[in-house]
Amino acid sequence: MIVPLLAVVAFLSPLSREQSGWMDAVRALAAVLVLLGVSRWGLNPFFALLARARTREVMTAGALLVVLGAALLMDVAGLTMAMGAFLAGVMLSTSSYRHQIESDIEPFRGLLMGLFFLAVGMSLDLSIAAAEWQRLLFMLIAFTVAKGLVVYVVAQLFGTAHHHALHRTSMFLQGGEFAFVLYAAATTGGVIDDRNNALFTTVVILSMALTPLLMIAADRLLKTKASMDGIDVAQDLNGKVLMIGFGRFGQVASQLLLSKGVSLSVIDTSPDSIKDAARFGFKVFFGDGTRLDTLRHSGAATADAIIICIDDPKAVMQIVELARHEFPRAKVLVRSYDRIHSVELIRAGVDIQIRETVESAYLMGQEGLRALGFGDPDIEDAAKDIRRRDLARLTEQVQGEHMSGRDRLHIQPAAQPPNEVSVLK
Repeated sequence: MIVPLLAVVAFLSPLSREQSGWMDAVRALAAVLVLLGVSRWGLNPFFALLARARTREVMTAGALLVVLGAALLMDVAGLTMAMGAFLAGVMLSTSSYRHQIESDIEPFRGLLMGLFFLAVGMSLDLSIAAAEWQRLLFMLIAFTVAKGLVVYVVAQLFGTAHHHALHRTSMFLQGGEFAFVLYAAATTGGVIDDRNNALFTTVVILSMALTPLLMIAADRLLKTKASMDGIDVAQDLNGKVLMIGFGRFGQVASQLLLSKGVSLSVIDTSPDSIKDAARFGFKVFFGDGTRLDTLRHSGAATADAIIICIDDPKAVMQIVELARHEFPRAKVLVRSYDRIHSVELIRAGVDIQIRETVESAYLMGQEGLRALGFGDPDIEDAAKDIRRRDLARLTEQVQGEHMSGRDRLHIQPAAQPPNEVSVLK
């Protein structure tokens, strides 16, 4: 939302109204369309050309060139350079090379974030804070309560449990760092004065200072933070197979591989699961598979296969995208949440996808037939037929849409109301 908000600030500015007309608005819109066009048709070929150099510094310089070029274009068009920088970030996030860029700029992120917040701290006007402390306190309480209520309600609407919704609320009580950019742009454009800028900025700074304390209090009250004692972080792993996720699905899947002496590197994000696995003699490392650096530390570059066993479809797709783009030599095997997820995974290019309940459902159906007295040959034929139908339907769905292949299903006949003949019989 920061990009349209910056655009609104630019058009609300009295300075821009004095100097601009329809032509300036058209020029600004044209500049945005130019950036969108570059993002759509020019960015991937540009980074593909830079990637041929096989030098990380060249990719970093290319990303910097995109940011500076977008900022300069927005400035020439009468908008803010900050808006251009944010648009450049959106452009880079849509590039096929975004994961490589993210990894390359990682060393600079901490330094630049520190510099940014150092500048924010230096912008705090203590004289205004002392003079307006009552108003600041009221604004801080009102802002924190309002944002906390919104975050909690949204978490509940999306099905988050009460316990986790409260913990999530404690994490998002602070104002965002984009507020500083927005207030600065509004002050420069004459939308708000310096005193209001100082008040709003101070409220955001104080909310940021309070949030870590509130998170610590929430962790202690809700007891959601698991101890990391005795847990090793994934680093320099080199298993033949990298397994991501060691819940009930991953534990069973690992047994067949281990029975044949296959070396496994296993990572998981749950400290409790890692500790439970250690009780049975399994060595599981802490690591988030959605991060490119974690995959590299976990040995994805040398693994023959990457088996993804987590139950979060969104995170699974992130890992699949990373694996297919960064580690193409490894086979990618994925635990699928359901049929729709399987279709998405096939389209993403995974080698194998297994729906988490399908095999147990097949087995249940076979045992149901056996309980009814059907013989093994009939049961085996029925199982083969159902598997064949399911595969054909899945193929049609990949090429079409979710309702494709419906004719492959065995449908329960609609119940017919009894008539006079059936009653007599």
